Amino acid sequence: MSLSTHVLDATRGTPAAGVPVRLTTVDGRELAAAVTDADGRVRDLGGLTAGDHRLVFATGEYFAATGQKGFYPEVVVTFTVTDPAAHHHVPLLLSPFSYSTYRGS
Repeated sequence: MSLSTHVLDATRGTPAAGVPVRLTTVDGRELAAAVTDADGRVRDLGGLTAGDHRLVFATGEYFAATGQKGFYPEVVVTFTVTDPAAHHHVPLLLSPFSYSTYRGS
């Protein structure tokens, strides 16, 4: 069906607008690319096939643009799609020295 993401800046308490995001295969082939909107969202990165995929968040670019010094220049989230007909949502909670993610709805 589709893939979306939402990036929140836990340090600033705001959506992380302007984060470049790439969807790739596990071998690095790019499938889609976007930038988070003012609400920190990419609403549709396209359809998915069954198998492993990666979301690559260019967090270093975001930290530089917001005047923060971060430890992680990028965050890579690898996930497995077992039902390509289902919607997949992968949120990222971000701070300069930590991050967390989960499968959203």
